[in-house]
Amino acid sequence: MKKTMIYGSMSMLMLAACNSASQEADTPEITEEEPDQQQEQPEEVEEPTEEIDPDDSDEQEDSEEVVEEVEPEYEINDVIWTVDPLEDANPEVVLATFDDAPDKHAVEMAQTLKENNVQAIFFVNGHFLNTDEEKEKLKEIHNMGFPIGNHTMTHQDLKSLSEEEQYEEIVEVSDTVEEIIGERPRFFRAPFGSNTDYSKELVAEEGMTLMNWTYGYDWESEYQDADALADIMVNSEFLQNGANLLMHDRDWTNEALPTIIDGLREQGYEFVDPDLIK
Repeated sequence: MKKTMIYGSMSMLMLAACNSASQEADTPEITEEEPDQQQEQPEEVEEPTEEIDPDDSDEQEDSEEVVEEVEPEYEINDVIWTVDPLEDANPEVVLATFDDAPDKHAVEMAQTLKENNVQAIFFVNGHFLNTDEEKEKLKEIHNMGFPIGNHTMTHQDLKSLSEEEQYEEIVEVSDTVEEIIGERPRFFRAPFGSNTDYSKELVAEEGMTLMNWTYGYDWESEYQDADALADIMVNSEFLQNGANLLMHDRDWTNEALPTIIDGLREQGYEFVDPDLIK
């Protein structure tokens, strides 16, 4: 009996030990699987991130390609200041330009041009960009799609100024325009068409295209009337292919502008887009 009880007890102890050993052996298998599952999760999160980045890069490249697509079709003739075609561009064009902006009528003139699908350059003076209202006018003209040109700070004859003063007259305007609209002027016109060797070099260094004009009349007393001005602008003996038309921010010019646009088109001319000028 005693031997039987001893053997029974020993059998029960051995069974308990086996069960305990079996549980301990199973436990490591569960803990080994959990790290494997945790390592797989980061890989699943990273995959979509890698797919988005190339798309963003492609969009940036596409945006850059759109800007590069615009190639010049015209250049400024630096002898007679006409807009000359490069290769096969239409030669029967005129360029509309407006000096002394933005004074009283520049915004309204820009609206008239936009309504008639006419592009033009607005050459600005720094003394018209002092107040918040004047700066807003410049923003409005630029937001309508018109390029802004540099016409110096105070409209002085550059030939009467020192090189240091010429630098201030020209570069300060470009700095001011950039602060207001986020880009520097691409065109330059000197007051009275009066350039110096230094101003020409400086304009080139600033990356601007130098221009004067073919003809203009609105500062002459006999043409400070809308009807008289419209007639001479359309029927001038100087009207020709590529004519560079000079006008100003003036009451009578603002009033004459629609008639000038219609008259030049009736003569067979298109208005060149300044963005196509080299």
